[in-house]
Amino acid sequence: MNVTISDTIILIGTAHISQESVDEVKSVIQKEKPDIVAVELDERRYKTLTEKTKWENTPINQLLRSNNAYLMLAQIFLGSIQRRLGKELGVEPGSEMVAAMEEAKKQNLQVALVDRDITITLKRAWKRMGIREKFRLTWEFLKAMVGFEEEDLEEIDLKELMDQDMISTMMEEFGKFAPSAASVLIDERDQYIAQKIKFESEKGKVVAVVGAGHLKGIQTYLEDPTLKVDLKKLEHLPKKRFSIWKAVGYAVPIIFAVVIGYIIFTGNWERAADALFWWFIINGSLSALGTLIARGHPLSILTAFVAAPLTSLNPAVAAGWVAGYVEFKIRKPVVKDFQALSHIESTSDFLNNRVIRLLLVVALANLGSMIGTFIALPYLLSLGFGS
Repeated sequence: MNVTISDTIILIGTAHISQESVDEVKSVIQKEKPDIVAVELDERRYKTLTEKTKWENTPINQLLRSNNAYLMLAQIFLGSIQRRLGKELGVEPGSEMVAAMEEAKKQNLQVALVDRDITITLKRAWKRMGIREKFRLTWEFLKAMVGFEEEDLEEIDLKELMDQDMISTMMEEFGKFAPSAASVLIDERDQYIAQKIKFESEKGKVVAVVGAGHLKGIQTYLEDPTLKVDLKKLEHLPKKRFSIWKAVGYAVPIIFAVVIGYIIFTGNWERAADALFWWFIINGSLSALGTLIARGHPLSILTAFVAAPLTSLNPAVAAGWVAGYVEFKIRKPVVKDFQALSHIESTSDFLNNRVIRLLLVVALANLGSMIGTFIALPYLLSLGFGS
């Protein structure tokens, strides 16, 4: 569907896996003969569509850092769902964006990338989320990761998909269990894209290709002459502050030292040994279990078991980083593993890829260690100050 906003702005709302959208994009550009073709892409996603070797050049240290591991897993997982849907409909995800850029190149038109950097969007959303929302997001992701192959894609209605594109549908679902981030993922992007389109329209006639789910929001902002959006504000990442997570990270070793010190001070060496034993067993076992679920190498599992009780007492190091490093050394991903990331469509593909296995080892070893810490610490307190 397309909407004419003014003499200089025409919006095309598309489904990201629809041949109908691909055909419409080409038709509208040919008919309207704009000066600029604007697409709902940022630089990173543009390279994802146009540079097939992007994963091959990913530095390994990015895979081992825990925050990057979660982000990359989510990106790969969502991409795999879109590819499977696209395969059912015979269209590659993002084909309408590629078609728009190819048509612009054919007619020697300028192409404008009008979406906000996906990393900024996700980081702003993450910072808005509370602890419960972050835990629920992790849980929902793990459930989906295990069961996504069972989805019945045959029941998907393309007409319904056109009313609410794939990404926006996911974002609305995301908003149900992470409402504080919904405004970042949907409203802020609508504002950002609308303002970028306005800027481009000052240079000439613009045909803008956007996801159908964003069409109404962008249209609303474009049709409001009083709207002034501060792009720098929407691109701003809040400075790192002493968050509750950091507070907990630094509090754990202090509480641990106080409890063990108190037990030793009271002369109860047997109870001190008992506290140390259970701290090691609970924390190490849950981190090892996470690594096992990730199908890590036995040595990676053993490493997580040994490292987690120690790294939980050092906020600067994570158990997943250590276990992930061992996994990397033993099962080093090769070029074909990185290349395969752009073709993953099933649970089997997802779980058997060495890059994904490495990411899962990092993420689940960290998650297990974190859960172990929250279970073991109260038990230590009961041993130290209980009757």
